[in-house]
Amino acid sequence: MLLTKVRSEGLAHLSYIVGSEGRAAVIDPRRDCEIYLGIARENRTVISHILETHRNEDYVTGSAELQTLTGARIMHGDLDFGYGEQIGDGQEIELGSVALRAISTPGHTVESMCYGVIDRDGGPDMVAVFTGDTLFVGGVGRTDLYGDGRLDEMSAMQYDSLFGRILRLGDGTIILPAHGAGSACGSNIANREDSTIGLEKAQNPSLQVSGKDEFIVLKQNEVLERPYYFDRMEEINLKGQPVMGRLPVAPPVPVGEAWSSRGDSVIVDVRSPPSYAAAHIPGSISLPLEILPQYGGWIIPYDRSILLVVDGPEQLDPAVRALVRTGFDKVRGHIGGGMTTWYGAALPSGSFPMWSAPLVREEKDEGLFYLDIRTGNEWKETRAKNAHHIFVGYLESRIDEVPKDRGIVILCSTGTRGSLAASILKKHGRRPVNILGGMTGWMRAGLPTASDAR
Repeated sequence: MLLTKVRSEGLAHLSYIVGSEGRAAVIDPRRDCEIYLGIARENRTVISHILETHRNEDYVTGSAELQTLTGARIMHGDLDFGYGEQIGDGQEIELGSVALRAISTPGHTVESMCYGVIDRDGGPDMVAVFTGDTLFVGGVGRTDLYGDGRLDEMSAMQYDSLFGRILRLGDGTIILPAHGAGSACGSNIANREDSTIGLEKAQNPSLQVSGKDEFIVLKQNEVLERPYYFDRMEEINLKGQPVMGRLPVAPPVPVGEAWSSRGDSVIVDVRSPPSYAAAHIPGSISLPLEILPQYGGWIIPYDRSILLVVDGPEQLDPAVRALVRTGFDKVRGHIGGGMTTWYGAALPSGSFPMWSAPLVREEKDEGLFYLDIRTGNEWKETRAKNAHHIFVGYLESRIDEVPKDRGIVILCSTGTRGSLAASILKKHGRRPVNILGGMTGWMRAGLPTASDAR
């Protein structure tokens, strides 16, 4: 039996290839899908099916791309997709000695579908289940994608799907979710990716409820940001994804040409926060590689081409892959020679300070404006005393709330998202200071905190 997990960092996306006896299916493929072809070749296997657990909202699925390369059948739940075919509840797909059984699990979306894995060589029972965004390790899928008006309805569906279907599969059944920790598709997702139905019944906080009403209240109280780009991803994944054929090349662009044509492109700097703070191209957006997949869709406009700033060629391929996974196909290129060549051409550059948490204690500047740019859940759990909160995804639209005549001390978890916030503040004429170590360093330095904990 072939079963391989494929991780896509940044989006915390997990996809899988499963099969036996020369036939395989890919579950929730990513758009840069050559990795599945490589796994299939290594195992002398043909990809015959592509299964979607739901209409994804946080990335562009790779179904159309993979079908073009393999001729495989795309199958999905009961929704009018512009491609593929519907699979019915209970329908099975035979892959040699392995069978995949469709299990209808509405809640996260109306057409959500899980797929149980039966290894006929071992017996008739399910050994694993691909749970999509219905059940995660430590959490369950969000139910607010259709708006507040349908939150209770979708939460009730989610409860029935979880307690009436998935949790009844058997305590020893392995769960294979579509996301790990850091995904925007749920809360409280654990750092580990391996679990069973029995472990989740015993340990998953979302499953420790006394009934449907309590579960609905739990979902009503869930605080999750909804990225702007979700609507675009949902539309693309419903109608059908553009087929790339290959990744964008992203050739080097001479620094003079990049500067003179900067109004035509968005300059995205994927270097580390300290590198960006030391020197950057004015007006560029700081999106370090580790947050580019998750936060690019919040900040980068889809109607403009992208110029990348990288420290070296090793950053270029990951950056391009991160962009195409969230639908950014207009990658014009990268700044030839990076910032070293930029300096040599005597072109304009900007900078801002980075402080350690102990330095904040030494400064004692009452005129500073402390800005926490983390998510609402992070803010509620613990925060710097007297800080102001604007989630980084909303910062540009709420920029008027940030004063122009004071230094802006930025707080995130470690300083990575703080670099993104600093680039937005600089573009709008503010004076940012990014805190190295973020709230982690703040608390270790013993600086004053507050929380909503009772």
